[in-house]
Amino acid sequence: MRLTLPLPRSLAGQLFAMQAVLIAVVVAGYALFSYVSDRNQAEEAAGLQATSVALAVADSPSVREAIRTPDPSAELQPYALAVVRDTDVDFVTIMDPRGIRWSHPDPAQIGLVFQGHTGPALQGRTFTETYTGTLGPSVRAVTPVLDDERIVGLVSAGIRVEEISQRVRGQLTALLAVAAGALGLGAVGTYVINARLRRHTHGMNAAELSHMHDYHQAALHAVREGLLMLDGQHRVALINDGGRVLLGVEQEEDVVGRSVAELDLPAPLTGALLASEPRVDEVHLTADRVLVVNTSPVTGGQRRGSVVTLRDVTELQSLMGELDSERGFTQALRSQAHEAANRLHTVVSLIELGRSEEAVDFATAELELAQALTDQVVAAVSEPVLAALLLGKTAQANERGVELVVSPDSRLDDGLLPDSLPARDLVTILGNLIDNAVDAAQGGLRPRVTVTALTENVSRLILRVSDTGPGVDPDRTEAVFRRGFTTKPSGPGGRGLGLALVQQAVTRHGGALSVTSGEEGGAVFEVRLPLGAPAVARAAGGAV
Repeated sequence: MRLTLPLPRSLAGQLFAMQAVLIAVVVAGYALFSYVSDRNQAEEAAGLQATSVALAVADSPSVREAIRTPDPSAELQPYALAVVRDTDVDFVTIMDPRGIRWSHPDPAQIGLVFQGHTGPALQGRTFTETYTGTLGPSVRAVTPVLDDERIVGLVSAGIRVEEISQRVRGQLTALLAVAAGALGLGAVGTYVINARLRRHTHGMNAAELSHMHDYHQAALHAVREGLLMLDGQHRVALINDGGRVLLGVEQEEDVVGRSVAELDLPAPLTGALLASEPRVDEVHLTADRVLVVNTSPVTGGQRRGSVVTLRDVTELQSLMGELDSERGFTQALRSQAHEAANRLHTVVSLIELGRSEEAVDFATAELELAQALTDQVVAAVSEPVLAALLLGKTAQANERGVELVVSPDSRLDDGLLPDSLPARDLVTILGNLIDNAVDAAQGGLRPRVTVTALTENVSRLILRVSDTGPGVDPDRTEAVFRRGFTTKPSGPGGRGLGLALVQQAVTRHGGALSVTSGEEGGAVFEVRLPLGAPAVARAAGGAV
């Protein structure tokens, strides 16, 4: 039966187990190395100690004098036992050059031959060896006793191997205690670190974290909306492909780690991204897009950054503008239908009263007036989209008590506008300029809005809208094109976006937008848009 040990599920648990095993192996290896090293050092120390004792005994004058006596053992045995007692050696044996003992810890061994090697000592050298003698294995040193350069005896001092092992075991016990303390301290430190890691990884294992990373990357690239993550210092921590597109950041440009202030974004958008408070569905403009921005701070005891979502509503905003225009047309048509009904009732009443001629004259006059307005607009601007826009805006302005006229200088033939200048952008530009002019002129004395649409050298389209309103302060000509600028009270749909959209559309097509003061005191907004080579070619072909 095969026994399998359960592995920790979480990444933190796996790291803890791995680190605990690693610490245990390191401590055990160090303990084993220290034990072998300490044993070798203990044997070397024992050899040095035995050598020191043997040399001290061999150099003692009393030893040489005792050797000259008829019975050396009588004096050397008590002397050797005293040396053993006063030093940390297990035996001191003094013998003649033949190896016959004069002293030994066991008196019964006196007179017997020394068990061990004496050859190097008889040659005048001191040496050490490990040998098993009458006391068991021992580390011993043997040295000659010299008397006037003559070897008169030998001295051997030794320490039993068992005593050396006992010393090493004492050191090993202390070493194991230190190793156990190190292992316990390492385990506690590892547990604390991995508990913190467990909190950060939410108890997930490596496979789960890897899958989450894969899903995370796939989601970032799949989502069309922009996602931007900022750290506590407002630096970009993460940006997806949608965010790069919406903010106009090149795909190969490395913006991670850079501050939001370094991305060359419009000032209002940069301010929204740097704000500490959350932003909900704020509309901001870039060079060519209308973005809805939402920001949410990431908190965890302190500010850690913020998450920003970006939604492109450029098309939606344009459609809303067209819808507003259509709604205005509808209201104008409703009012005109009401007026037409009143005029029809008048004609019917005149006929019932028998005044047929007056009825015909009245109806003819109304038809001529409407046809004259249509003829005036179409004659000046035969481009169908702009002509329809001007007719609708004329009716709207009339309902609000403002006269909207097309300048006699206007001349814009059908088919002159290139495909690169879509009708939707023209509606955005001219429609917003007329709406702002009507708002400015309304309520004044003889309110009037004048629209001019013409081409300059067949290469540039000029749209000019002037009004009889209060005009624009020269010091605020730059501010009027910023999002949020308005002189009217805020409504439920927001204010200050129309001229910003005009500026955006004009910039997108490489044109220019300016505002000046009119001769009658109002404001004059002028747009210049390049028509390009195709328009010039079409105009030249038409001239032939």
